[in-house]
Amino acid sequence: MRAIAVTSLALAAFLLPQSMEAQEPGIKIAVGDVGLGIGDVPRLDGLRLNFRDLHLVRARGVNATIWMPYDESRGAVQGLALGLPLTGARTMEGVALGLGVGVEQSFAGVGFAPIGLGAGGPIRGIAVAGVGIGSGGDVEGVMVGGVGLGSGGDIRGIAVGGVGGGASGDLTGLAIGGVGFGVGGNLTGIALGGVGVGVGGELKGLAVSGIGAGASRISGVVLAGVGAGAETVRGVVIAPAYFKVTPGGTLRGVSVSAFNDLRQASQHGLTIGLLNIAEELHGVQIGLINIARNKRSFSVLPLVNYHR
Repeated sequence: MRAIAVTSLALAAFLLPQSMEAQEPGIKIAVGDVGLGIGDVPRLDGLRLNFRDLHLVRARGVNATIWMPYDESRGAVQGLALGLPLTGARTMEGVALGLGVGVEQSFAGVGFAPIGLGAGGPIRGIAVAGVGIGSGGDVEGVMVGGVGLGSGGDIRGIAVGGVGGGASGDLTGLAIGGVGFGVGGNLTGIALGGVGVGVGGELKGLAVSGIGAGASRISGVVLAGVGAGAETVRGVVIAPAYFKVTPGGTLRGVSVSAFNDLRQASQHGLTIGLLNIAEELHGVQIGLINIARNKRSFSVLPLVNYHR
């Protein structure tokens, strides 16, 4: 019996440091890195509980925090990042839940934050935030911001901003802005704006806006409640009040508007409105007054004007 007792004490002495390791700045109850971490444990696979991260290197499993990391923190979280109420990391992969979620570099996975979710780099996956979503890089997947959504790069997928949204690069997919949506580059897909839609590059697809829509180039269909404009149009534009092609531009398609203004532009196609003016007409104008400045005779006609 004495031998058994001595052996048991020796075994306990050997195992105890492996299962409950006191360390700065936290306590790890684990075998190796697998188990429970309380405090700012640098590495853990399992359940990690901490107020605010500073020394985190890697957490795989569940990382629950109360506040955002310190600026010096460079930790990576893989699994569930739980904010009670806030959480963050250098990179995140998996699921993020909290009133607010902040990631220094990239986020990939599913995120839900009643206040906001932001990343300094790309966001990929599904993200829903009550106030807004912001990314310093590309955004890919399904993103819903209750107030707004912004991307410093491209957007690919579905982007919804309750008030508005924007991308400094290109957008491919579906964009919805309660007030408006703006894209600095090209838009390929569908854009819906309660007030307006603006594209700095080419709009390829469908744009619908309550008041106005504009793009450098339009290749597709634009439906605007009041007015629309572009430098080059290949497609169909319906803007009840006003449509303008900028000087030196071209319309190749159809425009329906009260005033089709191509005073310094070329028309190849059909315009329908009350007043139609074209610097160069190569098509048909239908309206009360139709003006084709490149015609030598009958340049102004009521009802219909035509020139090859």
